[in-house]
Order: sequence, then C-alpha cells, then structure tokens
Amino acid sequence: MSEANLHKSNKKARVEPSKWVNEYGDFLYMYAYARVQSKEIAEDLVQETFLSGLKGLSSFRGESAELTWLTSILRRKVIDHYRKSSTKKETPASHFSSPFQSESDYEGHWIMERAPKDWQAKSENPMQQDEFQKIMEICLSLLPDKWKSVFILKVMEEMQSDDVCKEIGCTSSNLWVILHRARLQLRECLENKWLS
Repeated sequence: MSEANLHKSNKKARVEPSKWVNEYGDFLYMYAYARVQSKEIAEDLVQETFLSGLKGLSSFRGESAELTWLTSILRRKVIDHYRKSSTKKETPASHFSSPFQSESDYEGHWIMERAPKDWQAKSENPMQQDEFQKIMEICLSLLPDKWKSVFILKVMEEMQSDDVCKEIGCTSSNLWVILHRARLQLRECLENKWLS
C-alpha cells in the first residue's frame, strides 16, 4: 500500500460516528437553528444529517474535517427543507402592502410613515446585537414560506441566484421580486420591533 493510500485509510479509520453528537451536535444544531428558526426542525435536520453521514460513511474520503463534511450534509438538508416548504401555497402579492406611493406625482416614493428609519444609533451598541438576532428570527418566521426560503438561501447561505431558482422552482425575475418583498417586510418588521 502506498504512503498516500495509507494516510487516507488512517484518516478514514479516525472517523468516529459515536462521538459526533458530543463533538459536533451543538455546532450543527446552532447552524440549523439559525437557518430554520425552529427548535424541532433544527433537531430533525441534525438527526437526518447524522443518519445520512452514517449511510454515506464509505464515501467520506477524509479530504476535509468530519465537521466540514457533516456541515455540508446539513446544508443540503436545510436547502431540501426550504425547497419542500416553498412548494406550499404562496401568499398572494396583494397580502403584502407596498411602502411606496402608487398614485400622483410621487409614484415610487416612500410613504412617509413607512420610510426607512435611522438604524445607526441602534446598530452601534454591541449590547443590542443579541436582541437584534432574536428579533430577526421572529421577523423571518413571519415571512411567507417561499419568501423566507429565498431570503435564507440567497442571503444567509449565499447561494448563486440560478441555484436558488432551481431549488425553489422559480424564475430569476420572480426570485428578485420575492427577495425585494422579503427585504422590505423584514426591514419594516425590524423597525417596528427593534427600533421602536
């Protein structure tokens, strides 16, 4: 056996699934929870990740750390979760009220009461970062499923637009409309719950 093959088989021999829960469980749970904002769904996704890891153990080549490999499996599970939830009935656009003027010479301008507020004063205080994260989770949970899926995959997971479109089953123009609406609704929610 060559030295390279011996090194690879030594890496494989060091994979210890019995230690995954203790060593990686918290990290994987936090990764999942930050993306799905549900304790139960995050736990299920981590459990599915461990099961997939066990099933695919023979395909683990040891070219990356176990945690990196398990995180990539979990990332796929999160994407699959959002793809499945995005097929649910979408909230009609009329449910979303635009913060822009739609009539007269001011069409496309902000409605004064709904214009962006000054975030600078709040964002400079590091003590309020935890508060912001909690409120962001609440605001994300209030988005329609498809909007939430698009926002998390595109913004948080930093997926390419074409890949998000494939996962969600939408056109690129629809993707940008959804993303725009999600950002507007998140901004308004954050301003109402965090800046007020």
